[in-house]
Amino acid sequence: MLDSVTLDQLRTFIAAAEQGSFSAAGRKLRRAQSVVSQTLHNLEAQLGVSLFDRSGRYPRLTEAGVALLTEARGVADQMDSFKARARAMKDGLEPELSVVVDVMYPMEGLTRAAAHCREFSPNTSLRVYVEALGGVIRPVIDGVCRIGIVGSLPVIPDELASEPLIDLPFITVVAPSHSLAERKGPISRKHFEKQVQLVLTDRTTLSEGRTFGVLSPLTWHLADLGAKHAFLTAGLGWGHMPLHMVKKDLDAGTLVRIKIEGLPRESYLPMHVVYRKDTLPGPAGRAFISQLRL
Repeated sequence: MLDSVTLDQLRTFIAAAEQGSFSAAGRKLRRAQSVVSQTLHNLEAQLGVSLFDRSGRYPRLTEAGVALLTEARGVADQMDSFKARARAMKDGLEPELSVVVDVMYPMEGLTRAAAHCREFSPNTSLRVYVEALGGVIRPVIDGVCRIGIVGSLPVIPDELASEPLIDLPFITVVAPSHSLAERKGPISRKHFEKQVQLVLTDRTTLSEGRTFGVLSPLTWHLADLGAKHAFLTAGLGWGHMPLHMVKKDLDAGTLVRIKIEGLPRESYLPMHVVYRKDTLPGPAGRAFISQLRL
C-alpha cells in the first residue's frame, strides 16, 4: 500500500495542512473539497495512520500528521528540484534573465554580475527590477522574475529556496541640524520615540503586521529609498540606512551617525539570493549569482 502513495497525495496533504481546511486547500489546488477529502482519506488508508483530527470545525493535524508533514515537504521539494534541474538541462541557456533586486543591495555588485553574465552568455537579455521588502519577493513567487536579491524583508516564504550572499553594514543617521545630532554618546530610546522615524514601506502585503527596526510611534512611511535619503538630509526625521549609501554624506557632513542606547553602533543586514524551488536558475542565472558576493 505504501508503494502506491503518490506525489499528488502528498501535495494535497501539504496544502490542507498549510491552508487550515480542506475547502481552502481545494481552492489553492483548484479542486472540489470532496476531491481533497477523498484524496486525504485514501492517503490515510494507505499509510495506516490518521493525519487529521476531524472532530472540530476545522481539521487539525494529529501527532502523526505533524511528524509526516516535514517528510512530505522534503519529498515534494526534492521532486521540484529534480524537475527543475531536468528542465534547465533541456532548455540550455536562458533567452532572457529576469532579476529583481533589493534597493539595499550595492549597485557595484549588480553591475559586476551583469557584466559577467553578458560575457558568459551574450545572447541572453537581462531584465532588472529594483524593489524593497515584499516587492522583491512577490515577482519571484509569481514567476515574473527568475532570481531575487532580498534583504529588507527577512522572512522568506517556504516555496522559495535561498542562498546567503553578504551582510551589509547598517547604521542610524540624521542630518546635523536635527536635534538628535546634538546629543553626545548613546541616545536613550525615549528620545527616539519623540522624533519622527523615516521608514521604508512595503508595496505588497507580505510584511503586513510586521515591523523591522521601528522604534518610534511617530513614523513617516516612504516607498522609495531615494526619497528616504532626501528626507534624512533635509532633517525631516531619523532612520536606518545601509552604510554604503550614506558614506559620502558622512564624509561630507550632510548626515551624521548616531547610536541607540543598548544597540550596537553598527548592525548588519543579511542579503540572500532567492528563486522558486520548482524553477532553478539556469546557466546564465548561475553565472549572474556567482558574482553577487562582494
